[in-house]
Amino acid sequence: MEPQGLIQLYTETFGAAPGKVEKLPASGSNRQYYRMDNSIGCVGTSSEENAAFYHLAQHFAARHLPVPAVYAMSEDQTCYLQEDLGDRSLFDFLKNERSATGEYSELAKAMLHTVISDLPAFQMEGASETVYAHCYPQKYFDERTVHFDLNYFKYNFLKLVGAEFNEMQLEDDFDRLCSDLLAIEEQGFMYRDFQARNVMLREDRPYYIDFQGGRRGPIYYDVASFLWQASAQYPDELKQELIGTYLSALRKYVRIDSEVFLQRLRLFVFFRTLQVLGAYGFRGLWERKPHFIHSIPAALKNVEQCIGWGTADRYPYLRQVLSSVASLPALQTLLPIGPRAATSPLVVRIFSFSYKSALGIPQDESGNGGGYVFDCRSTNNPGRYAEYKQLTGLDQPVIDFLEKDGEILTFLDSVYRLADFHVQRYIDRGFTSLMFSFGCTGGQHRSVYSAQHLAEHLHKKFGIHVVVCHREQGKTFSLPNPS
Repeated sequence: MEPQGLIQLYTETFGAAPGKVEKLPASGSNRQYYRMDNSIGCVGTSSEENAAFYHLAQHFAARHLPVPAVYAMSEDQTCYLQEDLGDRSLFDFLKNERSATGEYSELAKAMLHTVISDLPAFQMEGASETVYAHCYPQKYFDERTVHFDLNYFKYNFLKLVGAEFNEMQLEDDFDRLCSDLLAIEEQGFMYRDFQARNVMLREDRPYYIDFQGGRRGPIYYDVASFLWQASAQYPDELKQELIGTYLSALRKYVRIDSEVFLQRLRLFVFFRTLQVLGAYGFRGLWERKPHFIHSIPAALKNVEQCIGWGTADRYPYLRQVLSSVASLPALQTLLPIGPRAATSPLVVRIFSFSYKSALGIPQDESGNGGGYVFDCRSTNNPGRYAEYKQLTGLDQPVIDFLEKDGEILTFLDSVYRLADFHVQRYIDRGFTSLMFSFGCTGGQHRSVYSAQHLAEHLHKKFGIHVVVCHREQGKTFSLPNPS
């Protein structure tokens, strides 16, 4: 369905209706974006958030900071139009410039240095009481926002993974952490979500988006957010180089000691990681979005690093709870396990489905597109026989029927060879999502058998996180523990 309010706004702004309206893949937010000729239209559920982006973008543009131009906003603030910066994000660029061993190319490093050197301009030149007046939902980083993030972590991560803890003891450490964070004096515009996915590259120049959640706050938060982004896993040596570049740019505005900066930065890395785990818990464990689920192991590695620094020592009970999280059964079930999976963010999703279903071929919700669809209808069909009509490809009589003549085994041998090569390449390149779908007439016998056996094969061979969905049977689970 086309967004009529957005089309009306476009027509009023440019004097003619858009020639083409293309809905863009959804992200982690509730906003929906559309490509409309040479502009991007946004429809958001929060008018205050829409207004914050619109006014902040105008404020930054007036100070010659690289953000998309905003053209118009509807009177009720439910939608707005902005400049189209294309589809190439820094995140995508870095993914292509990272080797199989996780090393970044010199071109990637140069771009990272450019981006981190832009940050102090946003924090210092972008800071003013005028801009804070438009910030949503908060104007300032304060006690309420800190406790909101810590409780977000508690309820949307710790509770969802089944962690056991004494709430009063945990809150005591939260209070101590909050006091330490708010004691930091170096303040500016806190971008709040400064990360590679929110940097767009056009003609190899970075432009910055998704700053509508910004507010006045400590400058350390954004550096922590960018350099310790869970999925990026920048090498420590590269992080130190980028911190040096940031400090050189920052010293145009303020004087600061490098050692003091690093000590305070580590505190915000710790806090930011807890906040991120809360977001991953809500978006992944609750809303079941694969990208957020397979980002959790990398975030837990950041927690381990913070504990290793001694940053968590002032919060002993919180440190104790964090140290016990990785061994929880819920995480062992939901997250990648095994020697290869420990370093691989890859999640493979495998579907069985019916070609007769009005739902069609399963869609890739990760936003990556692609994957494989296999037609199982060339193999012998148990559904033609009365004794199998009430059974599925998970039941032993159907398994025995399919394997007796060997057709399904020959079919899957070819699938395995193709899948093994593809999965290994995705692991080597650090990719995060791959999808396989098997279709048959009813989505009950051959496709279910094939999807299940490929899932078990890949999990056994690679130890990666595999999510299985037998769509027509209404069954979805993660290996190794079906439910």
